[in-house]
Amino acid sequence: MNYDDAMASYDPVMGLEVHVELGTRTKMFCGCSTTLGAEPNSQTCPTCLGLPGSLPVVNAIGVESAIKIGLALNCEIAQWCRFARKNYFYPDMPKNFQTSQYDEPIAFNGYLDVQLEDGEIFRVQIERAHMEEDTGKSSHIGGATGRIHGASHSLLDYNRAGIPLIEIVTKPIEGAGVRAPEVAKAYVAELRELIKALGVSEARMDKGQMRCDVNLSLRPHGREKFGTRSETKNVNSLRSVERAARFEIMRHATVLDDGGTIVQETRHFHEEDGSTTAGRIKDNAEDYRYFPEPDLVPIAPALAWVEELRAALPELPRLRRARLQGEWGLSDQDMQSVLNAGAVQPILETIAAGAPADQARKWWMGELARRANESGTDLSEQPITPGQVARVCALVAEGKLNDKLARQVIEGVLAGQGEPDEVVAARGLAVVSDDSALGAAVDQAIADNPAIADKIRDGKVAAVGALVGAVMKTTRGQADAARVKDLILQKLGAA
Repeated sequence: MNYDDAMASYDPVMGLEVHVELGTRTKMFCGCSTTLGAEPNSQTCPTCLGLPGSLPVVNAIGVESAIKIGLALNCEIAQWCRFARKNYFYPDMPKNFQTSQYDEPIAFNGYLDVQLEDGEIFRVQIERAHMEEDTGKSSHIGGATGRIHGASHSLLDYNRAGIPLIEIVTKPIEGAGVRAPEVAKAYVAELRELIKALGVSEARMDKGQMRCDVNLSLRPHGREKFGTRSETKNVNSLRSVERAARFEIMRHATVLDDGGTIVQETRHFHEEDGSTTAGRIKDNAEDYRYFPEPDLVPIAPALAWVEELRAALPELPRLRRARLQGEWGLSDQDMQSVLNAGAVQPILETIAAGAPADQARKWWMGELARRANESGTDLSEQPITPGQVARVCALVAEGKLNDKLARQVIEGVLAGQGEPDEVVAARGLAVVSDDSALGAAVDQAIADNPAIADKIRDGKVAAVGALVGAVMKTTRGQADAARVKDLILQKLGAA
């Protein structure tokens, strides 16, 4: 069933669970390093491997980060809470349980206002934000899909086991209607910006530092009872969050219209076509046999400390966007375009790298946004850094590139051909401004266009554009257009 037909019969209800890896130097309950890219199983100890006799100790920075996130999400902060054991067997869980929080989270009952593409504000209610630890990583070898089904064997890396996580869970999101997938994407985007602004995580979805589980159910229009939900696990880009929600709406509607029953299960998302496939039957909370963690004392953050953290919160994304709009002198419509493109942070980082604000916006909202649209990817996923864009801006400002050549340099950087200066050298893209190098091309343009040359001699200086264009064509766009114009006018006695 297509999307419009599905929405004509059903109301979607969503729940979004976002896992954020905190940027602490050590794990949540031991002193092992959290550095990415280390040799497999080299950042482990008896505690994070769950060996007998080992005892956990809570990471204080992890607790502080959790409180900061809760405050930024307008949550209440618990005066007393504790950890629990979430029991289940899976090979990437060396202890056979995950240390998490169950009925007593560190933060609860909050909200986050998100801005949709047309400027509408949609409030997403937050159920809870709780602390836990990440699992290890399984790599399934020998199959065609990289999943366990069909694999000949699996490899386990426990470096990630025990890394601090914050899980942020929304209340059921109702009333979004046809815009439900857009709301899901906007919420995760706003949450990512908030997390980065707090400085508690880089929140890189492409590196697994932030992952979203999309819970979705449908109910016929006018009915209050929720339908059976599915849970699409570990979606790792903003675009994919939107696609996963859209696909599940269409899949649920098709099953229900055919008289079928939705199975409560986890599902895998497939980037290549935006579809989902069945994972495992979803356990209910009671199946995890939660009980209080006996090896950890409860956490009771002092009210004075919580208020100190509240007072020290940085400028949050929505307030920052309003300030930037004024500083950049943008209309509401132009600022909304920047937001919709996901360009605020790349532009800011490009300005910080030395580029003028207008030039930073020009390249991110022009050439790079166009390429992102063509490839169907997020702007932040383009393989070019703000520093590299700033260098392109500098080369243009120095007169070493014009806009046409700068676009070719960006193309080379995106293709992995090196830094901007390396692309300029390898492709021979520098602007030609030397009079001796331009003279022959100018003479040829005048000789080939005598009628236009006569007009210029007679005082019709506006006609010089045609000759400048001829020189630019001859030099493959590498001539300094301003210098070419001066040379033409000099040669024709119209300077």
